[in-house]
Amino acid sequence: MSFSAIPDLASSSLAVNNAQTGNPAISMTQFGGGFTISQTTPLYLEGAAAYSRYDPKFIATDGTETRSVPLKWNSGTVQGGVGWDIPLYKDWVFRPIFNFSFGMIFSDTEVGAALIADYKDMENIDFLDGGNMTVGGLGGAVMIAYEFHDLGRGRDVDLQLRYSYIHLQSMGGSRSVSGYSDSETANIYYRWRAPIGDWQLLGEPFRYVLETSGSHYMGDQTGVLGFHYLATVGAGLELESSDYNVWVTRTRLVGRYMFGDNVTGWSVGLACSF
Repeated sequence: MSFSAIPDLASSSLAVNNAQTGNPAISMTQFGGGFTISQTTPLYLEGAAAYSRYDPKFIATDGTETRSVPLKWNSGTVQGGVGWDIPLYKDWVFRPIFNFSFGMIFSDTEVGAALIADYKDMENIDFLDGGNMTVGGLGGAVMIAYEFHDLGRGRDVDLQLRYSYIHLQSMGGSRSVSGYSDSETANIYYRWRAPIGDWQLLGEPFRYVLETSGSHYMGDQTGVLGFHYLATVGAGLELESSDYNVWVTRTRLVGRYMFGDNVTGWSVGLACSF
């Protein structure tokens, strides 16, 4: 759940599977965003919601017979943060953030009566048979952000460096499961946006987007999914709709290539400004 409780572009849409070794499959999806209210009220707010699904495929044996037990664990997590922008120099700000998180893990597997009868010595099986665990978390982050907007040429630069820490602790649920996690993530994110020549759509320049990011996982996240870091490079397009009376003022579609130790992949991301 650490990957869901900390905002992170690289792991916001992640699916891992290794068919060669029969390793379990895991998929994670995270939606979130953040904003500063205004320059006169530099209160920063962020929030995210995430869902993940994990199929560990346990192997049960009584010494002579082996049987695969298909299990499916699901988790849902919501995360929030409150911070304050402290100006440093021109377009640079320092942003301390207080974070909190709440989530639940639950099993949707119904362990058959025959299986339980065959393996009577199996203890603490209540979580596997439709059990659940609730988790709460507190932590914080520090961020240095640079935002430059060249209004005359329609070019924008965004740079963010962030360190996040959160402590997750089980709070209730099935009696057989409990635990905690101290997780840390260091991120860097860079994005460049500029008009495509003189092209215009909806009365505004039609822009291209280039971006890159890197995330290094520390604490209890280290190597838990087989990698210590993830990096992305991406390119896409952005449509401005601020001249119209619509809720969404900017829509951005970006394709990304992802790589890290022992892992490669790709993703497509959709972002909106309001």
